[in-house]
Amino acid sequence: MPRPLSLLLPSIHKPHNTLPSLLLFTRSNTCSRALAVAEHESTDDFAENFPLEFHRVSGKIARKLNEPNARSQHEDRDYKRRLREYSSLLHDSAAKGSLKEGKLIHGHVIKCGLELDSHLWVSLINAYAKCGTFVYAQRVLNIMPQRDVVSWSALIAGFVAQGYGSDGVCLFFAMRRDGVRPNEFALATCLKACSMSHDVGFGKQVHLEAVKLGFFLDLFVGSALVDLYAKCGEMELAERVFNSMPELNVVSWNALLNGYAESGDGQKVMHLFCSMTDMEKKFSKFSLSTVLKGFANSGYIKAGQVVHAMAIRLGCALDKFFSCSLVDMYSKCGLADNALKVFYTIKDPDVVAWGAIITCLDQQGCCQEAAKIFNLMRESSVKPNQFALTSLVRATTETGDQRCGESIHAVICKYGFESDTLVGNALISMYMENRRVSCGSRVFEAIAHQDSVSWNALLSGFQDYESPDQGLRIFYQMLLKGFKPNMCTFIVILKACSSLSDVGFGKQLHAHIIKHSLDGNHVVGTSLVDMYAKSGCLEDAGVAFNRLANKDLFAYTAIITSYAQAGEAEMALKCFRKMRLKGIKPNEFTLASCLNGCSPVATLANGRLLHSIAVKTGHLLDMFVSTALVDMYAKCGSIDDAEAVFKGSVLRDTASWNMMIGGYVKHRLGEKALEAFRMMLDEGYVPDEITFVVVLPACSHMGLIEEGKKHFSSIKKIYGITPTVKHFACMIDILGHAGKFTEIENFITETKLTPNALVWENLLGACSWHGNIELYQKLKTLSQRQSSPQMPCWHGNIELDEKDAKKLLELEPKMESNYVFPSDISATQGRCNDFSGVRALLSSQGIKKEPSCSWIEVDGQVHIFKSQDGSHLKIKEIYIKLDELVENMISVGHMPIAF
Repeated sequence: MPRPLSLLLPSIHKPHNTLPSLLLFTRSNTCSRALAVAEHESTDDFAENFPLEFHRVSGKIARKLNEPNARSQHEDRDYKRRLREYSSLLHDSAAKGSLKEGKLIHGHVIKCGLELDSHLWVSLINAYAKCGTFVYAQRVLNIMPQRDVVSWSALIAGFVAQGYGSDGVCLFFAMRRDGVRPNEFALATCLKACSMSHDVGFGKQVHLEAVKLGFFLDLFVGSALVDLYAKCGEMELAERVFNSMPELNVVSWNALLNGYAESGDGQKVMHLFCSMTDMEKKFSKFSLSTVLKGFANSGYIKAGQVVHAMAIRLGCALDKFFSCSLVDMYSKCGLADNALKVFYTIKDPDVVAWGAIITCLDQQGCCQEAAKIFNLMRESSVKPNQFALTSLVRATTETGDQRCGESIHAVICKYGFESDTLVGNALISMYMENRRVSCGSRVFEAIAHQDSVSWNALLSGFQDYESPDQGLRIFYQMLLKGFKPNMCTFIVILKACSSLSDVGFGKQLHAHIIKHSLDGNHVVGTSLVDMYAKSGCLEDAGVAFNRLANKDLFAYTAIITSYAQAGEAEMALKCFRKMRLKGIKPNEFTLASCLNGCSPVATLANGRLLHSIAVKTGHLLDMFVSTALVDMYAKCGSIDDAEAVFKGSVLRDTASWNMMIGGYVKHRLGEKALEAFRMMLDEGYVPDEITFVVVLPACSHMGLIEEGKKHFSSIKKIYGITPTVKHFACMIDILGHAGKFTEIENFITETKLTPNALVWENLLGACSWHGNIELYQKLKTLSQRQSSPQMPCWHGNIELDEKDAKKLLELEPKMESNYVFPSDISATQGRCNDFSGVRALLSSQGIKKEPSCSWIEVDGQVHIFKSQDGSHLKIKEIYIKLDELVENMISVGHMPIAF
């Protein structure tokens, strides 16, 4: 590996004044030291240490070299011939990248005691630089008595050729400090280094220097400038330089074409390519490949096929490089079959071609085909590279085939890519997607050089699952390691905060986002809205939403969903209207969220408006939208409309049937609910646990005890679903509504049920309905027999004082509805004074009962009423009417209850 440039630059110095000559060594008969070393040491070691040996040469040899007429004219011609031969051999070794051969030639030069001319000096620098041995190239440059622009350019070009663009720029600075004036080749090489490092700022300085030195119109400098500006996205400057060049070659055209292609400007790619053909410019396979890339990025499949036909006519369609471009073009245009046809025409495909087709199949979702191609690749004895393996891992991630993923991981370890950053990142994402967090963490630890993508992939495994708090700890570690969080990092970690409802840490993250100037990013801003909403901070969610500069569909969907889930249906509808006024068309998720959240307060007018929007935008056939419409119509009291939407649905699933059955139950249409359940089974849909939560109440409303028992029994026996507490509560409700209190007792005994608050609510409801004041004593006995510490107790005479209410509410003391049933039973016994005790208990528990809310639509306007809210304009008239109704109730013997 080459040493860092920071270690090389200090060694650049001007030659010592004590050096007697520009030459290294003289002929062998005068250089006894050189011959002695060459006889006893290898030429490699001698070449490596030759600067030291140079300083050991005696002053006598140096004086001999400076004597006039040291060589005859014949010897001089022979001498120059030998120098040219050595330069040619060094050039060949550089072309092959053979460091060993280059060092051997260098050793022979030293053995022969040849006097190096400037050309041989540059040949040595070029050979070592192109072999990536910059230490040796630097040593050669160091001992040159007069370093000129050619020698500097050779070293700069070597760094650039090895991909060290930034180091090439630094060397150009060093050359200028050394007082060397750059030529057109040095300027072009430096511009290429700027292009590689995307340093457009310094590139503009070099551009200015080229103008000052008169090289602006040079073909190579101009082409390098076009390439620099195009790769840095400065297409306007690239065009201006291109248009000002007096002479253009294929490199110039390709540079501008590549800029347009990378920016996805297919129109300009086509225009420029047509100009090339009109001017009868010769274009290479690289030109055609660049044009294909531009058409691929723009989705111009027809134009790409024209280029394909042109390549066939020119005879370069079977070239491996061009074929890979064709595969990429067909892949990006969604024609995987065409890409495969092109691939199969390649004779002896190399690893690049194999990787291209695997990537193509991965991008098109043809995961099984990608695995087959990979197996063919291994059978062809072609070693996969990191790009092919990464694409294969991504394909496996899409399919969710964990066994296949593990097999590919084993192959990756076999070929030694387990520490590769690109491959490791793909593996982490695969394991995290499959919720195998421990495996993903081990892969993360095995990566040699982790980057921000590695950390983000690791964090993604902890955002939704069982340990989002671990995600926060990993985020802290990432910061301690010195990695700067980016947009993806904040999106992932905000989702973890949403799962934890940790608004405190979320606000700290918000401060970090502002610090990193990402608060204006609409993706991050949308994540902030979601985090605040799920943490219960709707006001902060609204502020974050209002601060978004560009409110797109996703941002509106996030805020609408936030308000809808929080029960703020009016605000959700208001945001939906604003979105529509801005000309943003809702998608299926926006409509479903709005319908689901707004159903409790949606009037038929609003509901039908949303329905018409769904029809107009083409989302009516979407399963989520149609299901939400069924729910909305059912809750608005229009079961006929709900039924019509359901019957018109093309796509249905179990959730759709559940919603329709639930709608029938809400409207007390138990017979229709059970009929719909039977139709669901006949059509092959498998019920889930929610299905039985809506089917069992239908049996309760119809008084079908035996059918209810049959359905309850089928939950476990037929469908393999473990009954939940909701199912047990439904059975209690079925038996309770029928007054079968003995069967309730037997049911609890047989099922060994430990009742919770929901079960006892249904029991109390049954007691309240039937006025059963003897149930308590039996339940108390049962409670003592089962020794259940969780079973609450009631007095047999149903007199509930504060102490007894505490026992009743010990399961869920913070649930306000648990305070209502005891009061209802007391009310049925005519003891309304017990309300004061219950209210005192509510206060002692710190519970604030949510105000009751009702609404009515009059002349297209929705009027909302909340208890203890006197803001309505006609509140006085309303209370006068209520007082009349209360008096009428009392006069006929009914006692009003206000809770």
